[in-house]
Amino acid sequence: MKRALVAVLFMMTAAAEPDVPAETLRAVADRFDRAQIEQDRATLEAMTAPDLVFVGSDGERLDRAGFIAGWMNPAIRFDPIQVADRYFMALGPNAAVVGGEVLLRGTSGSQPFASRIRFADTFRRIDGRWQAVHIQATRIP
Repeated sequence: MKRALVAVLFMMTAAAEPDVPAETLRAVADRFDRAQIEQDRATLEAMTAPDLVFVGSDGERLDRAGFIAGWMNPAIRFDPIQVADRYFMALGPNAAVVGGEVLLRGTSGSQPFASRIRFADTFRRIDGRWQAVHIQATRIP
């Protein structure tokens, strides 16, 4: 009986915690997006969970190392981005989905490229730090 009461009190306390504010999610997402475009390995490593699952716009599933490696290619340079149709979906105090649409432009070698991508980044607060745990990217024709 005592265990059941403790469990109920725990669930009530957890349920009473407010969702993470949209301003916090915006700051986390902006930092994560900037790290990708600026090819900032240290920030990407800090902001991705060790067990990250990334589903790329080609449908390929990659782990954390594969995701980071994709942004670190020295032959590729990215132009600044603008995120359109952005959304912030809190999933309680310690998790959220952030998504939107972006036109990735830049150069690969000397060749220009442009790809329109719709994305959803799922973040969890782990040991006080926001980290991406799942990323889904879809190429828009």
